[in-house]
Amino acid sequence: MSSPASPAVDAAASEAVLKPDHSAHRRHFIFTEEHDRLRESIGNFVTKELAPHAERWEEETFEDWVFPRMGELGFLGLSYPEEYGGQGGDYYANLILAEEMPKSNSGGLAMGIAVHTDMATPPVHLFGTEKQKQDYLVPSIKGEKISCLGITEPDAGSDVSAIKTRAVRDGAEWVINGSKTYITNGLRADYIVLVTKTDPDAGYDGFTLFLVDMDLPGVIREKKLEKLGMHASDTALLAFQDVRVPADAVLGEEGKGFYHIMWELQVERLIGAAGCVAGAQRCFDRTLQYAKERHAFGRSIGHFQVIRHKFAEMATKIESARQLVYTTAWRHQNGEYPVREISMAKLYASRIAVEVADDCIQVHGGAGYMREYGVERVWRDMRLNRIGAGTDEIMLDVIGRSYGL
Repeated sequence: MSSPASPAVDAAASEAVLKPDHSAHRRHFIFTEEHDRLRESIGNFVTKELAPHAERWEEETFEDWVFPRMGELGFLGLSYPEEYGGQGGDYYANLILAEEMPKSNSGGLAMGIAVHTDMATPPVHLFGTEKQKQDYLVPSIKGEKISCLGITEPDAGSDVSAIKTRAVRDGAEWVINGSKTYITNGLRADYIVLVTKTDPDAGYDGFTLFLVDMDLPGVIREKKLEKLGMHASDTALLAFQDVRVPADAVLGEEGKGFYHIMWELQVERLIGAAGCVAGAQRCFDRTLQYAKERHAFGRSIGHFQVIRHKFAEMATKIESARQLVYTTAWRHQNGEYPVREISMAKLYASRIAVEVADDCIQVHGGAGYMREYGVERVWRDMRLNRIGAGTDEIMLDVIGRSYGL
């Protein structure tokens, strides 16, 4: 029979035991101190200069001055080369922007900026000629030109191959006819990265991208569309009637537009996933504070098991989505093309964001249904992410097919 340990030994052993510190915050391994400074800088700007306008922008859409202001601060070209006015950062810098924009309390604003920084301008940078980069990318990074991306049509959404907008060569020019819908920034944009069909008999090899100035004759901004959420962003129905563009308006290779845009969608999906996680976290944090302050039956509602468990479920969903996004971003930054994991991240993050927002409304009770608290807006804004950049159903199909099914 062993003798009991002395009190001194017990104390030493107790000191050696690692205890959890739930309030400790340590950066993820993909981020550095430089990233931390960038996050602080963007967060301060968003909180001080953008968030105060959120309520008004929800009624009127956000104002164009946001672009040149963000360009002035260097936030519109975080990962673009310095030679084009960018900051020369890595892909993680783009993630940080996506994660900090929810502090504006405006999903529509975050969406409008993301379309410009991570959806419309990346193809210009990757596939554009030097002249196109000087004419479009450089002023876009400065915020002097606003961009939009034209893929979806009234009869072609998830099925990109069904696009009907045609571009027909006429001598030294191309003539474009067709329509695009659900185009974020469509009413304010100076130019559009436009997906067209140039050879209707070539299948996926019959698509071509064009850079089209929105002030050209025949470009018609037909209608501002009314939406469930994202009210602060402008979403347009566009028409193109005999729009003539020069041959050098082709972006990338003629006939390779489908493949160019499929690449773009991967970047868009991962950035969207990061925004979903950050938006869900912000909604969670605000609701947690409410649960600690709101009392019922003599105590704060957060201390009831049913509410405590709801927070545990939400926190687990958010953290699992965050780790999936970060790990996939690490693979992308290191030269991989992880389409399967990007699809998983986009699918899961967009789903849990809606689920978290819905649970946060429930925790708030009747107050959550009121616009005053802003929680219902999070749900309305987040719901788009399960549709845009690839619906849940398309993501599931991409994932399933990746296994040879």
